[in-house]
Amino acid sequence: DACRARFPSSASVWSFSPALPLSSPLSLIHKQDYTVMGLSSTYLVGYNSVQTLGWLYILVLTVKVYADGKTPADVYDTVSDALKLFQTAAVLEIVHAAIGIVRSPVMTTLTQVFSRVLLTWGVAGVMPEVEAHRTIFFTTMVLAWSITEVIRYSFYAFSVAGKDKVPGFLTYLRYTLFIVLYPIGVTSELAQLIMLVPTADKVDFMRYDMPNSLNVSFNYRWFLVMAMIAYIPGFPQLYGYMFKQRKKVLSEKKKSA
Repeated sequence: DACRARFPSSASVWSFSPALPLSSPLSLIHKQDYTVMGLSSTYLVGYNSVQTLGWLYILVLTVKVYADGKTPADVYDTVSDALKLFQTAAVLEIVHAAIGIVRSPVMTTLTQVFSRVLLTWGVAGVMPEVEAHRTIFFTTMVLAWSITEVIRYSFYAFSVAGKDKVPGFLTYLRYTLFIVLYPIGVTSELAQLIMLVPTADKVDFMRYDMPNSLNVSFNYRWFLVMAMIAYIPGFPQLYGYMFKQRKKVLSEKKKSA
């Protein structure tokens, strides 16, 4: 969640070798690097901008459900398609980290994206009869996610162009609202998973019964339990990291003001 684009702006890339003859081999290398960096930056701006608009759309849809006098049970039917699309698109962030176009640990990104995808596809998709996705917890989760992502992706889109391009209010929101939104999101996620656990061993999804050659058994219930256990070390680590980043970034803003 703390990943940042590693590529500088096009002006700073080009300024490395202003005196090189355009026909020299070294100049051609710099031109090639400039092209790669330029394409990566353009792609990241586009990706983050599309994700910003997508999550804004999800946020508006969720709020509209209540504005129309409907209940939490109606939220899933309203936002499910858009949620699946834009949350699944976040899998690309794992690729971004793996190929090095953003500065983000691959495993940290994988863990964060995995938990979101699990909640997006593995609740209603696997056990619709439990109807965890029709409770208030699904609504609070979507609200926490969508507000967080609108801020996060728009922050990243501006950051690709350079730190000085990010509006001050956006930086403040990025490193302040998480204090409330992260606990709301995590609590909502865990509440839905807990609702699934009692009957999850009765579904065939991910089921591996004995006897078998490995002499082990596995089912969806154990999968959910392991996913919940992963929150114990994962959330405090992420939450603490964001507080450290908040102190660092906002103090830098004050010094430069």
